[in-house]
Amino acid sequence: MNNSKIFKVQQVLIFVGTILTLVACGNDNNNNKTTANSTTSNEPIAEAAKQISPNFNADSAYYFMQKQVDFGPRVTASSASLKCADYIATQFEKFGATVVKQKGTVTNWDKRKLNIVNIIAQTNPKASKRILITAHWDSRPYADNDPVEANKTKPVLAADDGASGIGVMLEMARVIQANKLDIGVDFMCFDAEDLGKPEFEDSYCLGTQYWGKNQVPLNYKAQYAINLDMVGGKGAKFVWENNSVTQGENILRLVWGKAALLGYSNTFQFLQSGAITDDHVYVNKYTQIPAIDIIHYNQETGFPAWWHTVNDNMNNIDQNTLKAVGQTLLEVIYTETAK
Repeated sequence: MNNSKIFKVQQVLIFVGTILTLVACGNDNNNNKTTANSTTSNEPIAEAAKQISPNFNADSAYYFMQKQVDFGPRVTASSASLKCADYIATQFEKFGATVVKQKGTVTNWDKRKLNIVNIIAQTNPKASKRILITAHWDSRPYADNDPVEANKTKPVLAADDGASGIGVMLEMARVIQANKLDIGVDFMCFDAEDLGKPEFEDSYCLGTQYWGKNQVPLNYKAQYAINLDMVGGKGAKFVWENNSVTQGENILRLVWGKAALLGYSNTFQFLQSGAITDDHVYVNKYTQIPAIDIIHYNQETGFPAWWHTVNDNMNNIDQNTLKAVGQTLLEVIYTETAK
């Protein structure tokens, strides 16, 4: 999932003293996201507990992903994107959420005005204690990281980089409807995340920026926010992204700690990467809510091979990754309601 945001990453690998400069959310030369030194993070906090959350069904999340992909590339303001927006909103409504489709207009890096749709789905909207889960649902309009030159102008199907986060959130909403939760969970699906070009400042995450300036609900507040980006891929590894450390290190400890207790420490690794400019940055900028990013990023190779290519399809999706992410998040929120 993600934008080609300039993401030059200087990372220090454990047991290795060399510093590698990597490109995140960009190509292997220069693409999108910011820079920072990486290091090994602290070990998980010792804690003994068994799973208290209801089971997350990875097959169900996979199904919700497939339904999005079946619309084709969901490029912002396209016919496919509008149909997919209706589908996502309808599914959240079926699962008992209060849904608002926030429509607005943003200016793309090429000065074009584009109509966007952000989808805000609230469970238990009257609860004062709230957790925010976010993801983008749009597709990148150009596969500029594809190794085949002829493919670079083609749109991305965005199975992992877009549909995976929404698939996890829809399954979470389904589980919450069936299993009482005293706190409120808000699912925000942001449009126009993946339009940007690295040479244009703030050209990514346009839907999030629009929401930040026009918040629904007004003056929105939550305990913390967790952004999902590329959370369904085979062999996914999630590490501590540096903006997340700055904005919400305690939330990283909470999430990665729960993952370790559930047996997912091979997927949620206690390592730290460079900074990535993603939706969580703008959520924090406009609301000051502590916000972290769960994003597929490999210490050695960077983003997955299908990132921003025409190969970002369902063939690269693994239900085991979806399970690790979804179950961990359910454990986090059901632990919150037990406090």
